[in-house]
Amino acid sequence: MSTAPTESPVTAFMLVKTTPEWLAMTVAERVRAFTTDVVPVIEARTRGVRSRFYDTEFYSARVTDIWVWEADDHDAYRLLIDALRETPFWDRYFEVVELLVGVENGYARTYDLPPAATLAT
Repeated sequence: MSTAPTESPVTAFMLVKTTPEWLAMTVAERVRAFTTDVVPVIEARTRGVRSRFYDTEFYSARVTDIWVWEADDHDAYRLLIDALRETPFWDRYFEVVELLVGVENGYARTYDLPPAATLAT
């Protein structure tokens, strides 16, 4: 068994669909809404959380965007979700379609194995 720490970074793939309310806003209004209604709550209520954003509406009608959230541990992830649910992000600006949460190379940590990954050459 591995002697690695029990907590490991958590990655969440949050599949969302934009709502009519979000789409009715201009780009400037969207930026303002996100930076004033969502970001301050995340910053005030979380720690050890990072995000990346991917547009997918070009390829999918069901999911228009994917937010990739990386949290230092499960508690940081829980705080993030609690914070998001108290903002217009959750079910006003975006419908959360699916949450896929995992730990990178969890099996390798459990069995004390090297991760199976490919590298570009």
